[in-house]
Order: sequence, then C-alpha cells, then structure tokens
Amino acid sequence: MVTTDQVWTDFLEIIRHEVGSRVVETWLKSLVLESWDASKRTVHVRAPNAFVRDWVTSHYQALFQEHLARLFVVESLSVIFWDKDQAQGSLRDVGTALPTCATIVPARLAPSPTGEQLFKKTHGVNATYLFDTFVVGPSNSLSYAAAQAVTQRPGFAYNPLFVYGGSGVGKTHLLHAIGNEIKRKYRKLSVLYQSADRFVTEFIHAIRFDKVDVFKEKYRSIDVLLVDDIQFIANKEQTQEAFFHIFNSLYESSKQIVFSSDTYPKAMHGIAERLRSRLEWGLITDIQWPTVEEKIAILKRKAERMGQSLPDEVVCALAQESTNSVRELEGALIRLLAVASLTGQELAVDLVKKVVQRPQLIVSGGTKSLDDIVDKVSRITRYSLAQLRSRSRNKDVARARQIAMYALKKFSDSSLKDIAHFLRRTDHSTVAHAIVKIDNLRKTDVRMQSMLADIEVLFSS
Repeated sequence: MVTTDQVWTDFLEIIRHEVGSRVVETWLKSLVLESWDASKRTVHVRAPNAFVRDWVTSHYQALFQEHLARLFVVESLSVIFWDKDQAQGSLRDVGTALPTCATIVPARLAPSPTGEQLFKKTHGVNATYLFDTFVVGPSNSLSYAAAQAVTQRPGFAYNPLFVYGGSGVGKTHLLHAIGNEIKRKYRKLSVLYQSADRFVTEFIHAIRFDKVDVFKEKYRSIDVLLVDDIQFIANKEQTQEAFFHIFNSLYESSKQIVFSSDTYPKAMHGIAERLRSRLEWGLITDIQWPTVEEKIAILKRKAERMGQSLPDEVVCALAQESTNSVRELEGALIRLLAVASLTGQELAVDLVKKVVQRPQLIVSGGTKSLDDIVDKVSRITRYSLAQLRSRSRNKDVARARQIAMYALKKFSDSSLKDIAHFLRRTDHSTVAHAIVKIDNLRKTDVRMQSMLADIEVLFSS
C-alpha cells in the first residue's frame, strides 16, 4: 500500500524535474501532505501560513491536481489547502474550516457533445492578466498598442497579430489581456487561449480516441483564438496540417487570431512554408528586454497588488540584481517576500543580495552558467553549442546533444523546460528521454563512463 509520505516524496521529485528545484525549495518543502481521503478523493495539504497557502493555491494548483491524481491512481481529485492558523482548536473545528480554504476543482470534466460546448468549459483565459496590470514602457509599447487595437475590432484590426520576444517578457500577459478585454466588451464572442504544446497534445488525443471531428468543431466555433508559443508546433507535420486548415477557416470567417513566439516567423525552423506565410500575414511586433526603470515600475506594481510596500532602495536593488525576464523578476520578488515572511527578516538590500540568485550552477570552483556547462561538454564531445542546438540528426551530434542535456540537468538547477529552451528543443520530454538514455549507458558503456568522468574532471579543475 502506498503511503502519503511516499506519495509526497515522489510528488516533490516530479515537480523538481518539471519546474525546477527553486519552486520546491521555496514553496513546496514548507507544505505537509496531511491526509488522503480515498472515498471522497480529497487531499488535505497544510501550509505554514496564509501567505504560502494563497500563493501555492493560485500558482501551482494544476500541478498538485495532475500529479497527485496520478500518484494516488485516480482520474481526478480535490486538494484542500489550509494553514496552521486554521488548525487552532479541535479537529472538528478544522473540519469545518477546511471547506473555506482554496479548493482545486477536479480537472476531468464530463465530455461535451459539441465543440462549442467543449469550448465553454475550457476557454483558458486567466482573469488576473489585464491591460491595467501590464506595465508599459519603451520595450513593449508597440505590442501593447497593437493588442489594444485588436480588442477594438476583433477580426479586422491586425489579423493575425504576431507578438514575439524572449521568454518571460510579457507575451503571455498580453494574450490573456486581449482575451479578457474582448470578453468584457463582447460577451457573446467565444475566446480561447491555448498554448501550442497543449494544442499538440489535444490533437494527438483526438486522433487516438477518434475525436478529430469534435476537435475541429471546437476550434471552428471560436471567435478569438490566442495561441501562445506557436514555435512548439515545429517539426510536427500532422499538427501543422490541422492547424493550417483551422487558421484558414477562422481567417476566412473574420475571426481574430493572435500568436506569440520567442522567434520571428522567418527564423522559425521546422515550420511548413505555407503556414509560415500565414503567420506573417498580419502585424508583427516584438517585445524587448525591459530597462531598469521598467523593471522598477513592474516590481512596484506587483508589490502593490500583493499588498506589500517595499522601500525604494530594495526595489532598485532587486531590479539591478534580477534577470531581464519579467516572469523571473516576479519570481525574485516572491522569493524575497517569502523569505522575509518565513524567517522574520527585514526587507533590506542585504536580504535581496542573499535571496536573488541568477540561474547558475554553484560548484567548488565558483559559479558556472548553462553556457559554461555546455562549453565543458563541447570540449569533450567536440561539438559546439551551435551544433548541439541545430536540427542535425547525425548520430554523433545527437549523442553529444543527449550528453549535454544530461550534464545540464545534473550540474544545474534548471528544469527540463529550461534545458529544452536553452538547447532550442520544442518539447521537454526530449530532455527527459536523453537523461534516461545517458544514465542507462553510464551503467553499462565504458566509453560513456569515461566521457562523463572527463566532464566532471573539468568542473573540479
């Protein structure tokens, strides 16, 4: 019989691989899986305080729901978060308090008979991302203006709209903001936000279970389609074919389409030319990395929304110490507030320097970046970073790429998605497969053992 302790240990390990150790160390290790009610399919998770409870509930509930259901071997479950303040008093009091805590809605809904009904249950737009909460500056003003223009005349102004930029600069925020604003102005219009990798997964599922007609009907019933990270359909010919026809159907019906990508359309590899041309039909805008001034404004806005007041010197230090990514900038702010809350330390510049760490590898010889790790792999395998990032399927290049993925996971705190993005791969499952492959070879292949040993020697030198 599987114990809750074992489930929790396995769950943390899964999350560590999926989103990185930082999330586990900062947030999840402070939680306790209190109990599992098999009859009600309900998990009770205790947080150290309300701040941690609310943050985990709002940001990681989907991960809890998906992976705990799999570990407890059920189709769906509910997760009830509560904190130690709610635990004061008798067990009976806790029982009555639990339902008032945030509860995860079971993910598996009853199948809908039509595409339109299916859409109504899965529109995917996050209500917290609004134009009012988007900090506008020189780095993103054109994209912001174009996004607002789309909401004035959906399907006619800038159709399609293509927004590209680095990871974490605000593309996803803009897509959700478009969806929320259109829903506010035009309540009868159907709006769907969909990440490209989820689109691929949904299409594969439709093929497996003979639901392709339902899949097509769902997308053809949409008035506004928001597709995030469109680059992830690269090298997936069947998916591109399906998306090509969906695009044509929506465009010919004057339905609004908005894309985001980390790459300019012409620079996207593995995309059919006829689909690439459609991505370029409308307006293409980019979002640059934010300036220090913009980062300060972003931090102040986010702190205000969280009900926190930060000294100016702390905000400035955080803006200067943190990465350019808005997403990671917010993460740095949350880590800072979490550490201050959990340890009782004062919000000060010294605490910022202790808490904020760039995504680097800490080893005995100093700090090493992901580039440094791959540089060492390249010195042993004789293949450059550019070759490892290429689409070459040469056997030797592919094996060197797998070794790089293995080393990046072993010697850094990066998630599988981070590693996939760094090596220009479209699916983090490729990284997971590579790690398993090299780990198995390490146990049986003398040559592989020697290569990995040589790489480790470089880290200690």
